[in-house]
Amino acid sequence: MPTLKDLSKREERFVSGHRLCPGCGAAIVVKLVLSAIEKPVVVGCATGCLEVASTIFPFSSWTSPFIHSAFENVAATMSGVEPAYRSLKKQGKMDKDIVFVAFGGDGGTYDIGLQSLSGAAERGHKIIYICYNNQAYMNTGIQRSGATPKGASTSTSPAGKVIPGKVQFQKDLTEIMVAHEVPYVATSIIGRWNDLVSKVEKASKTDGFSFINVLSPCRLGWPHDPVLTLEITRVAADTCVWPVYEVVNGKYKITYKPKEKKPITEWLKMQGRFAHLLKPENESLLKSIQDEVDRKWEILLKKSE
Repeated sequence: MPTLKDLSKREERFVSGHRLCPGCGAAIVVKLVLSAIEKPVVVGCATGCLEVASTIFPFSSWTSPFIHSAFENVAATMSGVEPAYRSLKKQGKMDKDIVFVAFGGDGGTYDIGLQSLSGAAERGHKIIYICYNNQAYMNTGIQRSGATPKGASTSTSPAGKVIPGKVQFQKDLTEIMVAHEVPYVATSIIGRWNDLVSKVEKASKTDGFSFINVLSPCRLGWPHDPVLTLEITRVAADTCVWPVYEVVNGKYKITYKPKEKKPITEWLKMQGRFAHLLKPENESLLKSIQDEVDRKWEILLKKSE
């Protein structure tokens, strides 16, 4: 695996000048993902924070070929680009080895883009799909999504007298992708750069569809101090709120196991969207969330044995 020094010498494929917020996890996700790939890259990007803030006409922060797709269809778009490339290569009109990467937020991945994502996975296109998961529709006003955790306060699930934040648990999209029986599925965090880089390297060498779900803090929607962006993801892994693992051809492996599993309150207290959960009247709700995190962690431990 390359060192940070090695990565610093590679071509910059996502450069300064974008309008993403200070401390935005998505920008870090993109820089790490693209620096992990040595071969030429073609990027597809769904509408969302990442696309809107990095391609304000006439400027762009992308130095690789870049395709802007609608909110719901980046996987479908790349499903056309990748076989077109294979056809050109077969005809002898192209000889480069190219890696195709699709970026989508959780809204464009878990919800509105799930159909095209599932189709691309089922067909086995050689694409790396990266979900920069900030756990809500941040670009359009912090509305809850299928990735929003239970108890989180959003503009469409506001914590108050009626409801204590979102009342449902989030969808487990990583396991949905495992069920597609694609060769490589993983989760990662930006707070452990080496974990994400090594997984992208594996995905780039995988013959078939790869999916990596990366926790991507949003300093406005969570909200949190921008300097805590990386630390929040590390605490998410230490509390097992966000387990870090990979599934290679159906075989599970936990790639980061905390030495001491911390209570979820250590993660919740770092973000304004969960402030109400720490009040005495929400003790039972807090316990139900902790119990679910513990249950799913035990299941993952058994799967990885």
